[in-house]
Amino acid sequence: MKKRLAVAFTGPSNSGKTTLITKVAHSLIKSGKKVCIIKNDPKDKARFDTEGKDSYKFCETGAEVVVTSPNKTTLLSRRHKDLDEIIKMFGDFDILLVEGLKNLPLPRISIFRNEIDYEYISYMNALAIDETINPEHEEIPENIDLLDLNNTDQVIDWVLNNAKEV
Repeated sequence: MKKRLAVAFTGPSNSGKTTLITKVAHSLIKSGKKVCIIKNDPKDKARFDTEGKDSYKFCETGAEVVVTSPNKTTLLSRRHKDLDEIIKMFGDFDILLVEGLKNLPLPRISIFRNEIDYEYISYMNALAIDETINPEHEEIPENIDLLDLNNTDQVIDWVLNNAKEV
């Protein structure tokens, strides 16, 4: 079986997590990698269908629902799935990018703009910041790698060198 890698991204709302993950995913896919993404929705705000449509009605029953079409397959689930279950559903991939879920035991890049929330320190292995934060004015532990939030290639290098095999 080929090597499958996983890494996580964390940070406060509007810090740029989704933007960075999107850039990383696009670049990796362009280079021939199969990429999967897990997004955490801690406030249960994500909506996947429109009221009145068949898949909505099916989902409202409380059943696990798979919607398949020629271009995609979507799982609508009403129960929590752990990381191993989700990985099994993905099947074949090279790299898994996880947004959030800071308690998962994965190497993690924390993303901040304007200020660093030091409560994230114990969860992070790397810190991605932009020009709104001057690292010389911060107390960043030596064991945490410093990344440029706007340098996608640098972030990808870190991911490829630090991701955990799953």
